[in-house]
Amino acid sequence: MFDKAKRLFQELQSEICSQIEKLEGSCVTFSSDKWQKEDGFGQGTSRVLKGGSIFEQAGVNWSQFCGRQLPPSVLSKFPELKGKKFYVTGISLVIHPLSPMCPTVHANYRFFQVMESESSDHSSVNVAKWWFGGGMDLTPYYLFDEDAEFFHRSIKESCDAYDADFFPIYSNWANKYFFLKHRQEHRGIGGLFFDYISDDIHLSPLYRINEDSFEFSPELKLKSEELFLKKKANSKQMYFSDLFSFVSRCGFSFSPVYSTIIERRKDYKYTDAQKHWQLYRRGRYVEFNLLYDRGTVFGLQTGGRVESILMSLPPMVRFEYCYSPQEGSEEDRLLQVLKYPKCWC
Repeated sequence: MFDKAKRLFQELQSEICSQIEKLEGSCVTFSSDKWQKEDGFGQGTSRVLKGGSIFEQAGVNWSQFCGRQLPPSVLSKFPELKGKKFYVTGISLVIHPLSPMCPTVHANYRFFQVMESESSDHSSVNVAKWWFGGGMDLTPYYLFDEDAEFFHRSIKESCDAYDADFFPIYSNWANKYFFLKHRQEHRGIGGLFFDYISDDIHLSPLYRINEDSFEFSPELKLKSEELFLKKKANSKQMYFSDLFSFVSRCGFSFSPVYSTIIERRKDYKYTDAQKHWQLYRRGRYVEFNLLYDRGTVFGLQTGGRVESILMSLPPMVRFEYCYSPQEGSEEDRLLQVLKYPKCWC
């Protein structure tokens, strides 16, 4: 299982980088930084593109990691796994366009495999537990409704191909996750978020969150439980192959969807004031990634490679005291959606 997930994420990294370079033409290409931790328990490839005519910075990471103790962020969910060896592999990307008319985008998919014994390697023998997690979200600086609808519709199509309950839960979960509680606003316009999905997916509700988590929602918990009870008698088990296929479809849908949005907006003219707004809103991206992002928290808790972990941060950002856009402006229209999310499809 682990090796198959690893190959998927490596192939996905190559495909996404190829598509981003295609959008840039011959201007710039990705650098490739292969790294390995000194203790031998981690390795990966960080691919970064800088200074393009379309993308100010794009980072696409693949990594794998082995540890003897799951971090607190995972053990709070699965205390019975304390002391067990684990393997994790995944892909993580954040793309920051130059133009404020083009949205920033994020995607992350990961696979965990926890072993019964310390001596077990990452083969499928003696696996105590495994699961997939991940998602993607769009962070526009100027709101184009057709782009938002297109982005969410593509996610719904990927979800509906596997389970009709995936989209209503995983789309709403994204809204709960990509939320800056201290600001009472969302990072962007949402997308997809799921975690801890495994071959027990037919045995419990899809919203698998501890009640003390920052992304916990009583309303979404109730909705998830109601959907589960409604179809419990007819619920079918999904195996590794099914969930691997779901994650693969979500992953490979990224490039064509995002490329379409970029092609629509890359030639739009913009003013210094609009660029100023983009840099200001990037500050919210920084706040979320440093305070809430699971990948950042997990990477730092497990002693991950700092350069790769913080690759998601924008190269240029602006913080201003008590700044707010003019009422009724396009900036204000975006802000209203970030405070009160819309259903896009």
